[in-house]
Amino acid sequence: MHGSLETLKVEVDLCAPGWERIIDPGPPVDIIARDIIFGEGPTWDAKNKQLFFTDIIGDTIWRWKPGVGQEAILSPSVKANGTCLDLENRLVVAGWGGRTVFRLEKDGTWKTLADKWQGKKLNSPNDIVVMSDGSVWFTDPPGGLLNVGMVGHDLQRYLETQPVFRISPDGKEMTAVTEDNIYPNGLCFSPDEKILYVNCSRERVIRAYDVKAGGTVGKARVFHQYTGPERGVPDGLKCDVAGNVWCTAPGGIWVHDPSGKTIVRIKTEGHHPTNIAFGDDDWKSLYITMIGSVVRTRINIAGVPSR
Repeated sequence: MHGSLETLKVEVDLCAPGWERIIDPGPPVDIIARDIIFGEGPTWDAKNKQLFFTDIIGDTIWRWKPGVGQEAILSPSVKANGTCLDLENRLVVAGWGGRTVFRLEKDGTWKTLADKWQGKKLNSPNDIVVMSDGSVWFTDPPGGLLNVGMVGHDLQRYLETQPVFRISPDGKEMTAVTEDNIYPNGLCFSPDEKILYVNCSRERVIRAYDVKAGGTVGKARVFHQYTGPERGVPDGLKCDVAGNVWCTAPGGIWVHDPSGKTIVRIKTEGHHPTNIAFGDDDWKSLYITMIGSVVRTRINIAGVPSR
């Protein structure tokens, strides 16, 4: 759809001292896409000033441009989930229902980067990031074999664990970075890439790992544990330039300082946020994918730029 003038408001709560540096109390929210059954995987493409996002149940990868609207770039999409950009500004996709990781090439073709681990099919790649060295990191929980409306043809599970995988910069080697999560979902790096954050939906926890040379990580530590009564689980995960960790979680979007303490929660009552991306020229727009729509609001701190 074309850019909508219709807006809704969000509220903030759980406000710690200094929360105003993150967001204003009631920023307007623009609805940029409707009729999205299960929005996910938002990524801002700064080079072309456009947003990529997926609709898992709608089985489509979308591109949205301000003033132009949205256009399907892949449908069916093997129930694609997370997306990111690599060092050459190519779209890299966690192919949830298709159990693959793939990339949109410059010539418009799609190249599979990973579909097996030690000869066995992947579970269902969920979220994905590219490090500054060009390595691709993704979570591989089994939810794409279970969730109604999101599954592919083969529902057999072949891996015993739910790893976070790393594909080497040259694409020739894949390693299991960590296998200690029951259901790894969102992941992101700190601004200096010294810490990897991974959230586990089933345990409602965010774990932090020190990143070591050669693409390995240290032992996990609990960064934040969600304990409230609200529905929802930690899902999308991003960092801002100050090292704060943003997570779509129970009741809205939570912002945690680098020690894991909550700074503020952006409440989205009646709307279920699934994932987030920072964007626009100053990286101070927050794009939020939801069940039903994709929206945009303004924040007071810049996010870590996508590639």
